[in-house]
Amino acid sequence: MNDLLKSMSAASSGMAAQSARLRLTSENIANADTPGFRRKLVTFEVMDGASDSRAVATGRTYLSEAELTQIYDPSHPLAGADGSYEGSNVNLMIELGDAREAQRSYEANLKMFDQARQMTSSLLDIIRR
Repeated sequence: MNDLLKSMSAASSGMAAQSARLRLTSENIANADTPGFRRKLVTFEVMDGASDSRAVATGRTYLSEAELTQIYDPSHPLAGADGSYEGSNVNLMIELGDAREAQRSYEANLKMFDQARQMTSSLLDIIRR
């Protein structure tokens, strides 16, 4: 029974971590056209002090070090003397791929949680008999 509860804990921590990743991906997509915006990334870490080593948590959020794109538009208010300004370093194809990966990982953790819940329910039904 304890292993089933650990599985549910690991799955729920995975869902929380993927949810945070999806939130950052959404922020990146929303700010893709914001001048000077740097892509946000998140790391995953094993939970410290957790009784279950399978549990994960989001680590620190950091900004991408990739170069900002130079956009030539002399009419833009941020354009310098050369007529260009710094855009964002968000690549929509990468963000959509990350969003899809986070969604699939979330769904896999949800299925694992549901499976452990069903097994726990079945075990309790057998014990009651």
